[in-house]
Amino acid sequence: MRTHFSYLVMLVAMLVVSLGATGQVRVEQKVDSIGILIGQQAHLTVTVTAPQGARVVFPSFRRAQPITPGVEVLGAAETQSTDIGNGQMQWQKAYTITSFDEHLYAIPGQKVKVNGKTYSGNTVALKVITMDVDTLHPNQFFPPKDVQDNPFMWSEWSPVFWLSLLMVLLFVTSAYLFIRLKQNKPIITHIRIVRHIPPHQKALGEIARLKAEHMTTSEDQKAYYTQLTDTLREYIKARFGFNAMEMTSSEIIYQLQQTGDKKMIDELKELFETADLVKFAKYSTLINENDLNLVNAVNFIDSTKTDAKETEERVVPKLSENDEKTRKSRITIKSLLYVTLTAVALLLIYILYKVYELLM
Repeated sequence: MRTHFSYLVMLVAMLVVSLGATGQVRVEQKVDSIGILIGQQAHLTVTVTAPQGARVVFPSFRRAQPITPGVEVLGAAETQSTDIGNGQMQWQKAYTITSFDEHLYAIPGQKVKVNGKTYSGNTVALKVITMDVDTLHPNQFFPPKDVQDNPFMWSEWSPVFWLSLLMVLLFVTSAYLFIRLKQNKPIITHIRIVRHIPPHQKALGEIARLKAEHMTTSEDQKAYYTQLTDTLREYIKARFGFNAMEMTSSEIIYQLQQTGDKKMIDELKELFETADLVKFAKYSTLINENDLNLVNAVNFIDSTKTDAKETEERVVPKLSENDEKTRKSRITIKSLLYVTLTAVALLLIYILYKVYELLM
């Protein structure tokens, strides 16, 4: 029975000790600099350790308000809180302080309220010292010296001078090359695209135009037959290789009879004879006769056409020897001009950078 009672007493004692440790409040303060010069600043940090949930109120100061005679408060930082475990929290607040009198100051512990109860921290020391002044020789006080100019040194500026001279020479060279380029007129060449249309496509296209313009029903039959026969003459010239444009109808038929199909040539002969009557004898044809002659022309072209396709040819004009020299000269001048201008730009950037370095 006594054993159980002793265990119970020990348990209660441990609980009381634990609660006492948990409810303990500590206030500590420290300064980050033990000694400062007159007018310098230091930081006084007040640290409060209390149970979680405690309401902590730090002292508040106005700007330049003394924290102790001779030491002023310049400002205060925001309160920082940290959970340190075991049901305890830690609050910190830093005050910026300064002094303008040489002295060893004792900064009293700051009063902090925790849950309405006031606690004080420990006292810390702050020594304020001043600069040593020779009071035995008052006539040796001198005002601050002016900014002293660095002496001019040719060894420092000579690279900038020679590079500037080189840049000017390159710029003059660029101007000369530019004038030469303007005087040396460019050789302009135009590449032509020539379309080679097969003779039968060209002739059929022309006949399609006559049909679209209703020339078969036109009252001007002479114009119709003139255009139709000229189209056939151009086709025969390109297809068979003889100059049908300068030949009579009979001469054309004779030449074609040497190689052509007799039936097709007979139909073509009839077309040419009708055209000669209309053009020279004022013969009037019927509409169906005009249509028939148009069909005969198309049939003749279809029966004698080749398998040639439409092609395109790039015609590049050939330059003379002088033109070729002029073109090469322009290319050389342009290349030199681009190189010199690039060199001038790079030198200018480098010179400005070096001058900036020397002046700063």
